Amino acid sequence: MQRIRLRYTKRGRLRFTSHRDFQRAFERALRRAEVPMAYSAGFTPHPKVSYANAAPTGTGSEAEYLEIALTAHRDPEQLRVLLDESLPAGLDIVEAVEARTSGLADRLTASVWELRLDGVSPEEARRAADAFTAAETVEVKRLAKNGVRTFDARSAVVSLEVRDLSETQSALADRPSDQPCAILRLVVRHVTPAVRPDDVLSGLRAVADLAPPVPAAVTRLAQGLFDEETGTVTDPLAPDREAAQAPSTAEQPATATAPA
Repeated sequence: MQRIRLRYTKRGRLRFTSHRDFQRAFERALRRAEVPMAYSAGFTPHPKVSYANAAPTGTGSEAEYLEIALTAHRDPEQLRVLLDESLPAGLDIVEAVEARTSGLADRLTASVWELRLDGVSPEEARRAADAFTAAETVEVKRLAKNGVRTFDARSAVVSLEVRDLSETQSALADRPSDQPCAILRLVVRHVTPAVRPDDVLSGLRAVADLAPPVPAAVTRLAQGLFDEETGTVTDPLAPDREAAQAPSTAEQPATATAPA
């Protein structure tokens, strides 16, 4: 059985698709592309697809991950192209590697988010971000299945910075040019309960009364292991690519022995 790991995106209007909507679209793409999927056992077999830490509905993403199991070997890049052609524009398969290591989900421990705040000046956003990071705790409330839950949104946040517009990956073409706009770059650890970008926005409102006049445009730029030394989030597919490039012992040519 071959396992393939995929990185996909949610762009444009497709950011409003729920995770269940994406699952249905992806399973249809698997059928259209005639992927030789492995199926679960039981009375209602399902294709073996493992989803990892999907972004909330309404947020864009450049770094969503999943893993599929195949009954026959396929070239990862050819499979990526076939699946990408079978999905609507905006749900794009941008990378595929053969799984050669274990624990993809265990390597998704942090995310990098970009928050575009239309109608907010960079100075106002910087003041709010400084107040948030200076606080020891920032309590926010979220409506959960069992009622309203209160938790600390500060402890999971590694960094919160205002970035220059030239550094942003957000689409700014649809933004009125005469209005202020602030871009926040957020690095947050994946903890329980999960701290989402909207929780951080609630925290900014609580500590600095920052209330954007329109909903923030949120995009996940990356997710992976958090590197404590560099403060960066590393690529979770890098170990699989490195394992594929490393020659096995059996493939290495034997050293010739010179005759005596």
